[in-house]
Amino acid sequence: MLGILSLITFLPLAGVAAILALRFIGKPGEKTDTVGKWIALATTLATLALSAKLVVDFDTTTAAFQFLEEVPWFAGLTYRMGVDGISVLFVLLTAFLLPLCILASWKTIQTRVLEYMVAFLVLEALVIGVFCALDLIVFYLFFEAGLVPMFLIIGIWGGKNRVYAAFKFFLYTLLGSVLMLAAILAMIGISGTSSVPELMTYHFDPAIQTWLWLAFFASFAVKMPMWPVHTWLPDAHVEAPTAGSVILAGILLKMGGYGLMRFSIPMFPQASHLFTPLVFALSVIAIIYTSLVAFRQTDIKKLIAYSSVAHMGFVTMGIFSGNVVGEQGAIFQMLSHGVIAGALFLCVGVVYDRMHTREIAFYGGLVNRMPFYAAVFMLFTMGNVGLPGTSGFVGEILTMTGAYGASTWTAALAATGVILSAVYALSLYRRVVFGEMTNPALAQIDDLNWREVVVFAPLILSTLYLGVQPDIVFNITGASVDALVGAWRAALAG
Repeated sequence: MLGILSLITFLPLAGVAAILALRFIGKPGEKTDTVGKWIALATTLATLALSAKLVVDFDTTTAAFQFLEEVPWFAGLTYRMGVDGISVLFVLLTAFLLPLCILASWKTIQTRVLEYMVAFLVLEALVIGVFCALDLIVFYLFFEAGLVPMFLIIGIWGGKNRVYAAFKFFLYTLLGSVLMLAAILAMIGISGTSSVPELMTYHFDPAIQTWLWLAFFASFAVKMPMWPVHTWLPDAHVEAPTAGSVILAGILLKMGGYGLMRFSIPMFPQASHLFTPLVFALSVIAIIYTSLVAFRQTDIKKLIAYSSVAHMGFVTMGIFSGNVVGEQGAIFQMLSHGVIAGALFLCVGVVYDRMHTREIAFYGGLVNRMPFYAAVFMLFTMGNVGLPGTSGFVGEILTMTGAYGASTWTAALAATGVILSAVYALSLYRRVVFGEMTNPALAQIDDLNWREVVVFAPLILSTLYLGVQPDIVFNITGASVDALVGAWRAALAG
């Protein structure tokens, strides 16, 4: 029977239908575009309300999947949906960011406005489906289909090199996913089922696990992205519109980390243990190398993009730590990064919409004309470097603590990333915000308007509240993380 998960997943498509009807019924023009924006905003807000209800009704005392839906589909396949403590908050994060993306695009998108709104609503439906799917085939369909609207968002509404960036994004992620599809078919052939809960308790031969793990890792590593398959991300971020970058950093990257926790560790525990040193090595390289690369960037957006790769290094390190602290830290880091990185890209969008350049050298002294913007940018910069009191601190300290329990050297080397992040982030802030305003083009730049304040307000509250009350996350994820770590240890002991 279909329930609240299907309603949350497919509600955005109702907004798509309404906008398409408007597209064919109404006359093209600014009035029609405005109505389309309001339809998209109302749809995403309704989805957010349902997602909030989902979290409120969630039973935090059990690790079992909840709100289960199971309907026979075709050719022996079954449509299965459900959430646990690991996935339910990612549904909420997706629903939380989408209305902000619609508002952030309200004035900046002037061409093909209705099509733009449709692309975002379709993307929302597909991403939520990824976090709710409990069938391998259904998961794969949602996972792959999400490439299409993001490809269009970058390729149509992006910058001057948007076509190159869009194809690079599409081909990188598609190549890894082809290997995952082969592994999925092999798993179904071996086990006789595509049910995720059943496969989580199925014992694959350790030799087979190795190949299956590598196939899944190829897809999830590109999605996160991990070094050295990260090169598509800076190009995609630079060329994507502001809201596209928010979704890319805030949600799409998290699909890789979620996949590692949902599939790689519980289904291939021996292989996950075998490859843990490799993951630790790649994580440390990502943290240090991309932090150094970020420091040398001249484009604000590209600097933040490399910063995202470094922060995802902490996530993979925590996921493979093999203990509750590291796993909890990885989930928290993904949620926190979704908020903070999304906010930083919105900060870039504010000045880009006014000056139409992202070159760091163009700016300087913005605090003199944009004091409120300077304060907002400062908060999220501090969150990005892990200042205590912000959500960024909690995720980083827990992932390093968890990694320390598994590998002292890994934690020690990763800790240098905290210092490096402070170097490039504070250097960026100083060059853009402080100093004298020497560029005459900035003399008339305006501070935040009411729409931008509305967009930033929930992000500010989330960053601060999660920083001082992280238990609101841990209470939801606790039972599922305990079960994940317990099952991994039991499999290795057996």
